[in-house]
Amino acid sequence: MGHFNITNQILSIEVLQSWNGLTLDKLFKDHWKAPKKLVHEWRMSKEVKLNGNTVSWTTTLSEGDTISIPLMNAENETVKAVDLGISILYEDDLLLIANKPAGMDTHPSQPGDTHTLINGVAYHLQNTGQTCMIKHIHRLDKDTTGAVLFAKDRLTGSMLDRMLEERKIKRTYVALVEGIIQKNEGKINEKIGRDRHHATRRRVSPTGQVAITHFQVLKRDSKKNLTLVSCTLESGRTHQIRVHFSHLNHPLAGDTLYGGKNTFPRQALHARKIEFIHPISEEKMIIEAPFLDKSGIFETL
Repeated sequence: MGHFNITNQILSIEVLQSWNGLTLDKLFKDHWKAPKKLVHEWRMSKEVKLNGNTVSWTTTLSEGDTISIPLMNAENETVKAVDLGISILYEDDLLLIANKPAGMDTHPSQPGDTHTLINGVAYHLQNTGQTCMIKHIHRLDKDTTGAVLFAKDRLTGSMLDRMLEERKIKRTYVALVEGIIQKNEGKINEKIGRDRHHATRRRVSPTGQVAITHFQVLKRDSKKNLTLVSCTLESGRTHQIRVHFSHLNHPLAGDTLYGGKNTFPRQALHARKIEFIHPISEEKMIIEAPFLDKSGIFETL
């Protein structure tokens, strides 16, 4: 990834061929769709440079030019760094992907909560001498393991947020469900809403939010009466995979909240793979997360 780097809080980006003919203004506003507030700050400060020079925002870019952007991360709320032994699956100057263990929230849910993935990632940054911000782009349930994407600056964070909204970040999960699913693949299209009778549970509800899960059967274990499935989501609702398979009468193994047997210490769900186009280098990213369990939930693979 020689196409960008950060030195002394300045992000230097080499202009790609696909940006030829764009003005600085068009690159920020139309191509990157950067937040208006950020673009305004950068324009006012006159600190965005082209080939080391302060230029007009109507200047046309050419392949191989270098754009320098000051990273204004001063407003980043500090995340307490805690050594939680988090495994980093991929990292560059702008983003990283961590492998979340079970029994850990993605981020603190109440003040004083420091045993979370973002605290462990903050420790990794501190330990490697990085003073950037850190922001999670999506979440996983406390007992779900696997890949979680983080941004290290406001521009990358806003671009990844938008890509997530526009479903341009594809996440593939692996789940072990109870019973034998006969179909080799399928689509579950059932709206999901809150369960009025339970604080954390969700349920299939005609008045809920649209939720679509695609699945493929990877393996059937008739002795244990379990099916291993791979799933992708067209939407990312809370507990979506858990609710959808429970609705099909195939709750996740270990998922007692949704009718699963107490086979494992947690629901058998792992975020196995994340795929997206890197917002700045525009390279295709495919990152896989190895299984983390000591309990051997997925050892049949």
